[in-house]
Amino acid sequence: MSMSSWNMLRSIQNSDRVAQHQLTRGTTRRILRFARPYRRDITVFLITVVFDAGIGVATPLLAGHVVNAITAGGDGAAALIVKIALTIAGLAVVDAFLSLAQRWYSARIGEGIILDLRTRVYDHVQRMPLQFFTRTQTGALVSRLNNDVMGAQRAFTSTLSGVVSNVIQLVLTAAVMFSLSWQITALSLALLPVFIIPARRVGRKLAEITRESYNLDAKMNATMTERFNVSGALLVKLFGRPDAEAARFGERAERVREIGVQQAMYSRTFFVAMLLVASLAQALTYGLGGWLAVTGGVTAGTVVTLALLLTRLYGPLTALSNVRVDVMSALVSFDRVFEVLDLAPGIEEKPGAVDVPAGSGRVEFREVHFRYPSAAEVSLATLEDVVTLDRTETAPVLKGVDFTVEPGQMVALVGPSGAGKSTTSMLVSRVYDVTEGAVLVGGVDVRDATLGSLRDTIGVVTQDSHLFHETIGENLRYAKPDATDDEMWAALRGAQVAELVAALPEGLDTVVGERGYRFSGGEKQRIAIARLLLKHPSIVILDEATAHLDSESEAAVQRALAVALEGRTALVIAHRLSTVRDADLILVLDDGRIVERGRHDDLVAAGGLYAELYRTQFATTSAPHVPTEEVEVVTVPPTHPVEP
Repeated sequence: MSMSSWNMLRSIQNSDRVAQHQLTRGTTRRILRFARPYRRDITVFLITVVFDAGIGVATPLLAGHVVNAITAGGDGAAALIVKIALTIAGLAVVDAFLSLAQRWYSARIGEGIILDLRTRVYDHVQRMPLQFFTRTQTGALVSRLNNDVMGAQRAFTSTLSGVVSNVIQLVLTAAVMFSLSWQITALSLALLPVFIIPARRVGRKLAEITRESYNLDAKMNATMTERFNVSGALLVKLFGRPDAEAARFGERAERVREIGVQQAMYSRTFFVAMLLVASLAQALTYGLGGWLAVTGGVTAGTVVTLALLLTRLYGPLTALSNVRVDVMSALVSFDRVFEVLDLAPGIEEKPGAVDVPAGSGRVEFREVHFRYPSAAEVSLATLEDVVTLDRTETAPVLKGVDFTVEPGQMVALVGPSGAGKSTTSMLVSRVYDVTEGAVLVGGVDVRDATLGSLRDTIGVVTQDSHLFHETIGENLRYAKPDATDDEMWAALRGAQVAELVAALPEGLDTVVGERGYRFSGGEKQRIAIARLLLKHPSIVILDEATAHLDSESEAAVQRALAVALEGRTALVIAHRLSTVRDADLILVLDDGRIVERGRHDDLVAAGGLYAELYRTQFATTSAPHVPTEEVEVVTVPPTHPVEP
């Protein structure tokens, strides 16, 4: 009974939230299609539930026969009692096996659904456009993979089995009870409204404080996540006030404690009320039934049977009174998962896609226009914690960009912030697709190329190269999963970082820490370059790869880049113009258009935007002539959905 009452209480808490959610049309049909691979398991599971419910009604009936046999006495009474007792014992054994079978099939179905949903959502999310991740709250997205997937799982385990079991128990129990004594049954059920009506009020109050608890927990989790990562911890140490931080966190934690006490008391009140009403109903059964038994209206065994069956009647009745909420809760969880799956991936491989020719080094832009997708095209309001998504079409970022990078050339993209440099490089690696025009790699339109061959052809190093919280070896193998240790050491030597790694106690097995924070910026960049060298691409894109480094680290990274660029086509994005003085071609972008193109000396002499940028950049430096052997390359999605 306690499990049934808890399910009812949970339903009451969820009722308001469920009522506010509008289901997408066709959700039920999609769920049934999704459950198709498990239809045999679900059938067996439901059969065990039916038999289990039948045993639950049969046992009280047999107990009543035992009492009747005892009161009747006679020569055959003892043998009859033994037979009935053995039957009850046999049913108990069968019921135990049925319970194990139910649990096995329930776990098999539930865990299978969790596996299918999580892997499908995870795979789908990875294919979403970059702007999806810049807009989405990570916690909300993770919640879809955890909470909502678990809620969907309950549809085929607790909700489905609960509804079927409760319906069967209720029908069988009520039928048997009314057949034994309609007077006792009617009187026993008269107390049910006395419980349900106050319970709903308690449930609504409990729902309010539960929602507050969830909100406070979310805020505390957000605070801990921000303060406990490396960047947040450093900021707190430099600018924070530990006492104030602790006090603010303590206030929220204290309120959570108060809510916890209130939840405990409301929940206990609910359960006590449930037990009290059931006990009163049972007392009425014994009272009226005992009187009828004494007057000869019913047998003593019937009274015992009715009292035992009564305990199996209140649970299903209370649970089924909220069955709509239970079912809707499961449907809502599925619907929220389907919301994510229904978002169109930004980049998909078309049927019949062809491989980019091996070793291709030619990149061509043909009258390329591009705008970033609007929020409504790439995101969900529930993942951004907003009421509605902005559907305004964004302004064009690129407007007719046209150029060619020949194999082995180094072409630099320069210009003011927001000109479209990083966006241009992202179109080469197909982080985004052009709005108009075409981008070709090795003579193949990137939209017609297989994604695997395109990524094998192009390597990227950004200004803030990311390392996973894994070992150096695992980070390197992200570029080439089957790489040998010898290949990784060769890549590290080429990236000028082999000595550093060799000096570490764990070598390649050293864990780099969150975002690689155990290493300096220059060391991280060189490990990232080693990852690129291990990939061995024919086209390299460098996006401000030395922008935030000190002079010593920059020199080390430049030496590593010299190795990385040797014999490869290079597309370099640079704000620091000294790094692209020796480029074969410099393209100057402004407001999404190429306004100048040529070599460094020619562009300076022309007195245009490049010359203005060059003079502005070096106006305050004591030495306008900067070493020309520095090189730099580009690209990769920017941190923000618009060109930095």
